Amino acid sequence: MASIAHVGYGYWGKNLARNFAELGVLTAVVDFDPRAAEAAAKAHGARAASFEEVLADPAIDGISIASPAELHFSQAKAALEAGKNVYVEKPLSLDVAEAEQLCALADRRGLRLMVGHLLQYHPIYVELRRLVREGALGRLLYVYSNRLSLGKFRREENVLWSFAPHDISMILGLFGSEPHHVSAQGNVSFTPGVADMVTMQMHFPEGGSGHVQTSWMHPFKEQRLVVIGEKAMAVFEDSLPDWNEKLKIYRHAIDTGGPVPVPTKAEAEPVAAPQSEPLKAECRQFIEAIDKKVTPVTDGAEGLRVLRVLDKAEKALAQNLALQAHARTGASQ
Repeated sequence: MASIAHVGYGYWGKNLARNFAELGVLTAVVDFDPRAAEAAAKAHGARAASFEEVLADPAIDGISIASPAELHFSQAKAALEAGKNVYVEKPLSLDVAEAEQLCALADRRGLRLMVGHLLQYHPIYVELRRLVREGALGRLLYVYSNRLSLGKFRREENVLWSFAPHDISMILGLFGSEPHHVSAQGNVSFTPGVADMVTMQMHFPEGGSGHVQTSWMHPFKEQRLVVIGEKAMAVFEDSLPDWNEKLKIYRHAIDTGGPVPVPTKAEAEPVAAPQSEPLKAECRQFIEAIDKKVTPVTDGAEGLRVLRVLDKAEKALAQNLALQAHARTGASQ
C-alpha cells in the first residue's frame, strides 16, 4: 500500500493527516512549526520530517499538501520533480499557467496529481451526479449553489477563492463541460480590497447556466445546491442535520401546451445515499490512484478547469468592483 507524507498541519491539514493515518498510510508529517509536526507525528504514529527529507525519501510514494494557497504550486512542483504523486488541497494554484505546468509535469513523469475538491466525494453529490448523468432530471436548464455563513473573515483571499471552488467543481461535474462565458459581481464591506460577498454566473455551450452565491456576511449557514432539469428538479442541502433529508427530488410538471406555462407541483421525494465521511473517500481515492495507477475524479485536469473558471470570475469581479469605486468617486465630487 502507498506510503504518504502530509505537509501542513493547520486547520484542514489536521483532518487530512487523521484520515491518512486511519487508512494506515501516513508515514511522515511536515509543518513549518516543528512542535506542531512533532505533536501530529506522535498523535498519528508517524514521524516528523522536513519537506526536503520527504522529497528525498524513496519509500514515500505520495505527498499530501495543505499549506497556504500561495505555496501550493512551488511545493507540488517540487514533489512532482522528486517523483512523488501529489494531492494538493484546493486551489491547485493561484495562477492558471502554473496549474497547466503542474498538469504537464505530472503527465510527463507518469505521476498522479489530485486536487482536494471534497464535495465531489460526498455520497449525496455522487448520487445526484449519477441521477443527472442517467437522465433522471432531463436536460439541465440551470444550477445554482449558495455557500453562505457568518465568518470566518479572511484577509489573504476573497470569498470567491475561499468558498466557490467546491461549488464550481460540482456544477462543472453536473454539466460535464466548461462554460463559454463567466461573469461575477460582489461587494467589499469590511476589509479593503477583499470581497466578502460574490455572485458569479456561468453559461454553458449546451444552453444551461450555473450560478454561485458566496458570502461570509450571512446571518446563518447555508449550503444548498439546486438543480433544475426539464423533467425534474433536485435539491442537495448539506447544512441539514438529517442525512436522509439532504437530497430531494421534485418531479414538478410544467404544461407548455397553452399560451402560458402552467406548473403542477409534486411532493418532495427523499433520495437515499450511503452515509460516509467524504474526506475519507477522497483520501482513499488518492491511495487507489497511486496503488492502482487510476485517474482520480478530481485529477489535475479537473482542478485546472475549476481554476480557469475562478480566474475568469476574478477578472470580471475586479472590473465590476473598479466600476463601483469609480461611480462612488464620481458621486462624491
